[in-house]
Amino acid sequence: MTFVDLFSLGFMQRALIAALLTGLAAPAIGTFLVQRRLALLGDGIGHVAVTGVALGLLTGTSPTWTAVLVAVLGAVLMELIRERGHTNGDVALALLFYGGLAGGVLITGIAGEGAATLQAYLFGSLNAISASDVWFTAALTAVVLVVAVGLSPQLFAVASDQDFARVAGLRVRAWNLLIAVLAAVSITVAMRTVGLLLVSALMVVPVATSQQLARSFRVTLLGAMGVGCLASVGGLLLSAWLSFSVAVAPGPTIVLLALAMFTATWPIGVWLRRRSRLLAPFPEVAATPHRSPDQHPHEHGQDCGHPAVPHGDHVDYVHDGHRHAPHGEHYDEH
Repeated sequence: MTFVDLFSLGFMQRALIAALLTGLAAPAIGTFLVQRRLALLGDGIGHVAVTGVALGLLTGTSPTWTAVLVAVLGAVLMELIRERGHTNGDVALALLFYGGLAGGVLITGIAGEGAATLQAYLFGSLNAISASDVWFTAALTAVVLVVAVGLSPQLFAVASDQDFARVAGLRVRAWNLLIAVLAAVSITVAMRTVGLLLVSALMVVPVATSQQLARSFRVTLLGAMGVGCLASVGGLLLSAWLSFSVAVAPGPTIVLLALAMFTATWPIGVWLRRRSRLLAPFPEVAATPHRSPDQHPHEHGQDCGHPAVPHGDHVDYVHDGHRHAPHGEHYDEH
């Protein structure tokens, strides 16, 4: 069998569709997470979703459904803990991260499944995607894209400046919870292709790559989705080609390809930012005309309110950045 023959196989066709959907959904919601400086939130939700996968294996139901439910609950709980803003908030989030991963491994063992079964969800797998998984992934991707693109002005306002969003009449808590839920859904979408442990990279790296070249939020959003599609599909094809000689999971290949794209665009971004600063290094400021003491509507003296500066045998008063002698007096500049 050759590399071209792979495209005639059903599992490869399903994997390509899932990779394309993942490349669209993950960076779309990742753009708002990066804007909120919560780039690692996806990593934490991915750890919690491991427990959802294990519950599906234990109960004999679809691991995708249980992963969605557990990931959404975990995302809401993380957002509520983060919103409280106490000093122990980071500790509580860390407990969720580690507890989700450890609980998933433990429940998987209780279900009688081996590490190989769980590894397909942790790092992605080409032949683990069924037709029902593709339809389910397509439905979740459609929801994420409709909300992320259609409500991008409101989501951007909340992600950029929550105080401004409150003044504008937006319910900040509800919008923050919506972003967290969309992140959980995006993670389960990418579970089969990238894997739960690496999905956060596909939510962040394409956004960072797009930011090197884009100068507006909308262009950054669309560019991140384009980079995500290239990285997902390209990484999947590369892992399939390498599988003829070595066993390579698609998740690490997709992430490394995305990192390579960021590395290639970073020098261009540095040059563009430097060029922008050189074209307009300083804003134009109108010069303030000097006013002589005769133009002031009051007399300078001890009670005039301006700072007094001793100068030889007389006192100067500072006004508008210039020294002035008391009214009726003058002095020579030295």
